[in-house]
Amino acid sequence: MLDIREVKINKPEEVNIILGQSHFIKTIEDIYEALVNNVPGIKFGIAFAESSGACKIRYEGNDAELKQLAADNMLEIGAGHSFLILLKNAYPINVLNAIKSVPEVCNIYCATANPVSIIIADGASGRGILGVIDGTKPKGIEDEPDIKWRKDFLRKIGYKL
Repeated sequence: MLDIREVKINKPEEVNIILGQSHFIKTIEDIYEALVNNVPGIKFGIAFAESSGACKIRYEGNDAELKQLAADNMLEIGAGHSFLILLKNAYPINVLNAIKSVPEVCNIYCATANPVSIIIADGASGRGILGVIDGTKPKGIEDEPDIKWRKDFLRKIGYKL
């Protein structure tokens, strides 16, 4: 029988996360390299749940607070071969393709700054991620003022001309 529960990611509001699944212990070092090679000045912490051998939470980063926060969150998630990245001074869009190209990365569950909950299943053989809850549900369909706000916002933050 499976036990299904929700694990909320603990993070500061301004921090973005990327949650994914990979398959090998060197993931932690390869993702580290992908991050620092793609965004100068990026601050981050990464944690990886090892799923065989010692079954430890492996963690790295270049920001002590984010590094520890990633490790603490991953211990709570505890799903085999999953990884969590916490980012400052960059957005997921800046590094997502680089992370997807890391040979060990199998899947990305979410990339967001929103409050996130991970839906976890515990079974006799281990723990896995069933999915994520990313932010809140929609409150309606955008109208003309909302469209203008969206377009203005993307230009304000430099993603559109």
